[in-house]
Amino acid sequence: MSPITKDATIDRAALTGELAGELASFAAALADEARGLSRRWFRTPVAIDTKADDSPVTIADREVEAALRRRIAKRFPDHGIFGEEHGRDRLDSEIVWVIDPIDGTRSFISGWPVYGTLLAVLERGVPVVGVIDMPVLGERWTGRAGAPTLYSDGTGAERPCRTRDCRRLADATVYTTSPDAFDAAGLRVFETVSRQARTRRFGGDCYIYGLVASGHIDLVIEAGLQPYDYLAMQPVIEGAGGVITDWEGKPLTMDSDGRVVAAATADLHAETIAAIARAAG
Repeated sequence: MSPITKDATIDRAALTGELAGELASFAAALADEARGLSRRWFRTPVAIDTKADDSPVTIADREVEAALRRRIAKRFPDHGIFGEEHGRDRLDSEIVWVIDPIDGTRSFISGWPVYGTLLAVLERGVPVVGVIDMPVLGERWTGRAGAPTLYSDGTGAERPCRTRDCRRLADATVYTTSPDAFDAAGLRVFETVSRQARTRRFGGDCYIYGLVASGHIDLVIEAGLQPYDYLAMQPVIEGAGGVITDWEGKPLTMDSDGRVVAAATADLHAETIAAIARAAG
């Protein structure tokens, strides 16, 4: 990996591309390891604890993240790490890994196979690599800055995927994981906007972002997310031709408020953001 200095004059796009290629390969290896570990615990009688925010956590969540953190620290000791279960370390580093070991823990503990592992790599705060891996389904989306998003179903080589050419909210299929994730005001906004779509559905956690990237659905509107829930999505959605921002149309960062819109096209995204603004009043 090329060294990075604060006063580097090298072209940023070229540098990011070089970094992203190396880090994407390592992220794939991490996703492979996480897949094996989480499947070992899936549909077994694991103990369930409740975190301070009332969300569930299991030994699988903790062990998967711990294993990934060990590998990252060994390979890239100067990189920062932010994980859902084991916290923050060296977030002032040039490169930071963001980990959600089991996105969809409620699905995991229910025996529902639609849970995933999320990995993001940030360069100076900007996501340059994102991985959505579905351990039981065997599907994976890998996004990398400056390159098409790649999809694999485990039966052959990775292949590029594209969002669907849906440009109007009235034609869109919209998803959110759960209406329970919204506060009262946010739920009113979601209800108002989503009922303008052709179809609305619920469930899926990280999987629904992969479905946007592969052109099966058109729009995701969510709230109450943490950085480890949404940062991996940015390279995946953008590399497939979509747009992902917060509810105000601003880029997602570590400091975003957890309200996310992922749209298949720029036109659909713009209409959705405008509809959210009107509904919020």
